[in-house]
Amino acid sequence: MAVRAIRGATQVDADDREEILRATRELVSAVIDRNGLVSDDLISILFTATPDLVAEFPALAARELGLGDVPLMCATEIDVPHALPRVLRLMAHVETPKSRADIQHVYLRGAVALRRDIAQ
Repeated sequence: MAVRAIRGATQVDADDREEILRATRELVSAVIDRNGLVSDDLISILFTATPDLVAEFPALAARELGLGDVPLMCATEIDVPHALPRVLRLMAHVETPKSRADIQHVYLRGAVALRRDIAQ
């Protein structure tokens, strides 16, 4: 079994607690579903938010999905002047038999613009 990293991102319309939680639940669920994972496959998830998102910790949404035993961490993305605003990102470390080429990275909503080469 290999350890792989899965990237993902989504964009929200506003710095609103419920919107951040809803978008993060959508993103985490999509990463799990598209990669055929169960919670025991998850090693950890690192969440980042652009500096304009402070209404809630994205990790709370993962806990609400039942991932309370998975180590979760939140951080702020660096404040690059030309960066896409209101973006939540994640990097999940997982155990999986999949090769790197078979991993499905997930970019939703406006965050598709970040990685058009791998967004589905």
